[in-house]
Amino acid sequence: MKKKSKLELALAAFRKQGGILTMSEAIAIGIHRRELYTLRDRGDLEIVSRGLYRLVEMHAPSLPDFIPVAKKIPRGVICLISALAFHEITTQIPHFVYVALPSQTHKPAISYPPMRYFWYTEELLKTGVQEHAIDGCIFKIFDIEKTLVDCVKFRNKIGMYVVLEALKMYWHSRKTNLDKLFEYAKLFRVKKILKPIMETIVSG
Repeated sequence: MKKKSKLELALAAFRKQGGILTMSEAIAIGIHRRELYTLRDRGDLEIVSRGLYRLVEMHAPSLPDFIPVAKKIPRGVICLISALAFHEITTQIPHFVYVALPSQTHKPAISYPPMRYFWYTEELLKTGVQEHAIDGCIFKIFDIEKTLVDCVKFRNKIGMYVVLEALKMYWHSRKTNLDKLFEYAKLFRVKKILKPIMETIVSG
C-alpha cells in the first residue's frame, strides 16, 4: 500500500476538521507551515483572512464573513446589523461584520473582512446568545429579540432608521415574541424608548 505524502495527509486533516483551519490549529494537528504554504501556492488552500485557510474543494461557504469571527474571536458574538441580516429583519447590506466583545478586551487583529466592534458588559454579552454550526464553524450570534434591543441601545451608532425598519419587519414577521422583547428591553433599560415605538408600529 502506497504511503500517503505529507501534503495528502494535510489535505485529509483539513477535510476531517471541516475544511477551515487557522494556522495555529493546523500546526497543533501536525501540519507544518511549509505544507500550508505549498498547498496555498498550488491552489488547494485559499486564505480567508490572515492566518486562516480554507480547503478550496469544499463547497463555497454561505457566510464567509462570519468565519474569521468564529475561528479567531472565540468570545465574540455577531450583533447589530450583521445579526439583523442573519435573522432577515433588515434590508440593510452590512458593510462590516458587527461583533460584540467583552469590556476591556483589545481589538482583534483581523484585516479582512472589515469589522466594527462594540464592547459589552458581561451581562449584556451573555444574554440571548445562540450558537449556529455553519460552513464547518460554530459561531455565536444574538437571538432576534436581543439583537433588536441592542439596536435600540446603540441607535446613535447605527442610525434610528435601521432600528425602525427592523422593528417593523419584526412585527410583520411570524417570529414575534413581544414578551421576550420587552423582558430584554427592561433588563437593559431601553423599555421606555422601545414601548412607544412598538405601540405606534402595532397600532399602525
